[in-house]
Amino acid sequence: MDYYSRQISNLIEELSKLPGIGVKSAGRLAFHIIGMSSENVNALADAIRDAKANVHYCKECFTLTDTDICPICADDKRDHSTIMVVENVQDLAAYEKTGKYEGVYHVLHGVISPMAGTGPSDIRLKELVKRLEKEDIKEVIIATGSSLEGETTAMYISKLIKPTGIKVTRIASGVPVGGDLENIDEITLLRALEGRIII
Repeated sequence: MDYYSRQISNLIEELSKLPGIGVKSAGRLAFHIIGMSSENVNALADAIRDAKANVHYCKECFTLTDTDICPICADDKRDHSTIMVVENVQDLAAYEKTGKYEGVYHVLHGVISPMAGTGPSDIRLKELVKRLEKEDIKEVIIATGSSLEGETTAMYISKLIKPTGIKVTRIASGVPVGGDLENIDEITLLRALEGRIII
């Protein structure tokens, strides 16, 4: 039995489809949105529509951006000879928050996971190899998570790159096993970056 009108129930149902949002949280968000002014609701709806219509992958690193090349890749002050390979956009953002990494990134959009049916061709590895062929890269820092899938992906990338002679390093421990980078504080991330090892 529905407790609310069809429009409220529909709003709760759609919000509950978002990751990390259960039915209770969706209900709180729905009632908050309903209580907002029309101007604020329209601004929120416009922001969602605009982001969906205009945000795409950066042609260089495959993070999300609303320009052809993201601000990080377009920044001449960054060290373009060092690429940090991360699993997703949230991990990139986590490292940017440290304010200490001065290189550029490559976003894989996933990890190798045979159990989930995700192989090397399902993530942005081909694009990484192309970058290494056309750019003068001195170091690739592998910053995948410390889960089994993250470690498998790191080893695969290392074996892929080593024959090129490019230095390959892995972020040091300090990042807990099974931990997601986006949930780790900046100091721990910085220590892991500074203590990276050659693999």
